[in-house]
Amino acid sequence: MLTAAARVDTLGYFDRLMTAGVPEAQARVQAELFREQADFQGRELQQTIEKYDEARRKEIATRGDVQDVRLEIEKVRAETEKIRSELKTDIEKVRAELKTDIEKLRGETEKIRAELKADIEKVRYDLLKWQIGLAFGIVAIMAKGFGWIGF
Repeated sequence: MLTAAARVDTLGYFDRLMTAGVPEAQARVQAELFREQADFQGRELQQTIEKYDEARRKEIATRGDVQDVRLEIEKVRAETEKIRSELKTDIEKVRAELKTDIEKLRGETEKIRAELKADIEKVRYDLLKWQIGLAFGIVAIMAKGFGWIGF
């Protein structure tokens, strides 16, 4: 801590006033007032310096403060890394599930496609039977109508 105490040579000041011809009572009063003023200014200066020092000490980060901040940063990094790892695991899990679902859908699609092909073939066959049957029916009716057949 700095001190603002200034030494005032009041005796020297008194002697100089006396040498200059100032009456003793007046020289004594002036020397005392000079000392009081110097003491007052010294106290005021000291208080100002102490206030400034206190304000500066409050603004300066201590090693403990810096260490606390470093620890907090490390905590945040660790939490971030943990979350990141969990997200990676979750993403991989979702990817695997999606691959499984896609393969299942492909299998179901192929099964449906095969069933549709079989149904289409059956309908074609049924349609062909109907067409042939209808054609024979029309031919028989025409044959009877034109007298091609004698029944």
